[in-house]
Amino acid sequence: MRVLVLGGAGMIGRKLAGRLAAEGIGRPIGELVLHDLVEATGMEAPIPVRALTGTIADPAEATRLAVLRPDVVFHLAAIVSGDAEANFDKGWDVNARGSWHLFEALRAEHLASGGAYVPRVVFASSIAVYGPPFPEKIGDDFLTAPQTSYGAQKAMTELLLADYSRKGFVDGISIRLPTICVRPGKPNLAASSFFSGIIREPLNGQEAILPVADTVRHWHASPRSAARFLTHAATLDTARLAGRRSLAMPGVSCTVAEQIEALRAVAGEAAVKLIRRVPDERIARIVGGWPRDFDPVAARSLGFTAEESFAEIIRIHIEDDRPRTV
Repeated sequence: MRVLVLGGAGMIGRKLAGRLAAEGIGRPIGELVLHDLVEATGMEAPIPVRALTGTIADPAEATRLAVLRPDVVFHLAAIVSGDAEANFDKGWDVNARGSWHLFEALRAEHLASGGAYVPRVVFASSIAVYGPPFPEKIGDDFLTAPQTSYGAQKAMTELLLADYSRKGFVDGISIRLPTICVRPGKPNLAASSFFSGIIREPLNGQEAILPVADTVRHWHASPRSAARFLTHAATLDTARLAGRRSLAMPGVSCTVAEQIEALRAVAGEAAVKLIRRVPDERIARIVGGWPRDFDPVAARSLGFTAEESFAEIIRIHIEDDRPRTV
């Protein structure tokens, strides 16, 4: 089986690749292809791994990938939320048109095969597809009404994937990821980056900037859970979705204040004192249009699981990703 990971050099892509290499995905993996704007390097695996570079914003690149006829495609490639909002054309070129190029290229391979080639496509969508006003908990029937370009691009890709699946060109599923936290490495251009920063930097003895109020509530899951969501979606019998191919994933709902209290419980007062409050109206406005809490009954009934507390998310970060000192 050949598996393609788009966005394979990114944080979630690397987590997913590691899980695939270690545990497989139902059937033996003959080749793992990691595709991104930059080369995914440094991965040691017991299976063949190939790194490719390019952008699916280029239709020719989407075709180059589709002709490999991967059995499973994990579509993680995206311009992140803050960047997509600040750079309108860039966001739509990659997040929406790029996805359409990919699906069209896969459809062409399906038709060329006489209908025999039908890859499983797992799309990493986002809770940014929702928009206010929100209920206390968002259920599986709540409408999508995004208030950002990023959310609109994710929602459009969900609809495309659902229709291409309905027509039998691919067998797709979109999983609406919570904000993935605590992310290892350096901050990125995502508006949600501070959710990780106020935990990651203090754990490393560094100052962190908090741009929003302590009362902001949000929905989180760990990188470990994100990788598990993706591999579970790849092996799920999509007939169980009954035509609804987009699912909100489980997570932990907490306020920024509760995040900070969890940090205090795990790492002590010295870590908390490294958080500096610097209000940023632009980030506050973006985050204010995001959902806060969910009741993902469908996903849980299908076997998707996540952490039970934010303290657990912090401990997973320490176990999996905190730099080790000698």
